[in-house]
Amino acid sequence: MSGRVSALGRSSGGEGGRIRTVVLRTPGGLSVRLRPRALAVGAACVLVAAAAAVLAIGGGDYPMSPADVVRTLLGGGSPADVFIVEQVRLPRVLTALAAGGALAFSGAAFQALARNPLGSPDLLGFTQGAAGGALTMITLVGGGAVATAAGAVTGGLVTGVVIHLLAWREGLHGRRLVLVGIGVAAILTGINGYLLTRANIPDAARAVLWLTGTLDGRGWGDLAPVLTATVVVVPAVLLGCARATRVLEMGDDAATALGVRVRRTRLALLASAVLLSALAAAATGPVAFVALTAPQLARRLTREPGPNLLPSLCVGAALLVTADLAAQRLIPGRQLPVGVVTGVLGGVYLIWLLATERRRGRL
Repeated sequence: MSGRVSALGRSSGGEGGRIRTVVLRTPGGLSVRLRPRALAVGAACVLVAAAAAVLAIGGGDYPMSPADVVRTLLGGGSPADVFIVEQVRLPRVLTALAAGGALAFSGAAFQALARNPLGSPDLLGFTQGAAGGALTMITLVGGGAVATAAGAVTGGLVTGVVIHLLAWREGLHGRRLVLVGIGVAAILTGINGYLLTRANIPDAARAVLWLTGTLDGRGWGDLAPVLTATVVVVPAVLLGCARATRVLEMGDDAATALGVRVRRTRLALLASAVLLSALAAAATGPVAFVALTAPQLARRLTREPGPNLLPSLCVGAALLVTADLAAQRLIPGRQLPVGVVTGVLGGVYLIWLLATERRRGRL
């Protein structure tokens, strides 16, 4: 009996008896809630991301067919194919997947903290803080890629501490977090503009490219920090805070009554989201709209309430690698910065969302 696992399906009355949640329970008291639709969305995103990754690896001045790409990834292929894939193109694709997932996961956490669908590091000042740290290293110190990444991480983390201190008053409440974040973002935008005026022309051009968001030239060294943080932080949050985060949607009083340690949960979510967004910015630059759009798309696809942390991660990874593929292919003979594509897609999505909400009478 010690190894038996029992399964229980639950359905909603408005769903015609369809099972929306499967709960797996072990004799030791551990229970795992599986939502078939959310699992299907995650699997679909993984397939889309894998297909886009194979196509992205196969493109460029040294074209490779999807079959050659897969064969090389599995250990076959000619020496030239192995070099192109492993040393040139695979790090870029993996950086897109890791950074997209990290940005989307942090965006879902910020939206859960703020209880606002517009809560994201783009709008709350954390991305501007990372950009300020990177600009300081580029324009004032003259550092290279490593120094720029270190400056972005430092700027993001310092901004997170400042916003937390300014927004904290007997707890970290969503409205204060949004207002303080918007104010800090405005201040940092002005500072970043001033830093650009202090730079010489080559450094200013490099800074503008980084601020747009780009994956060009990314290597294994750019991938390692954001991938390590994602592998460590995401499981820790899912195991330690996922249930508490869903309960927080009911309000602090209800969450406290149900045994959730509200302050500790909010602080853990904030620290995790700031770290992931800062490291993602260090790897790719402040890529726009992924952290804002991916969680909302995940919620619409899964049709589940709550933060949808893991589906958001899958959507974000697929979104950024697909946007990078489009950036490489849209203009023949020229690559666009991936931030341009995500900015256009995010803007179109927001306009569609506002139009939809207005037709429904919510605006």
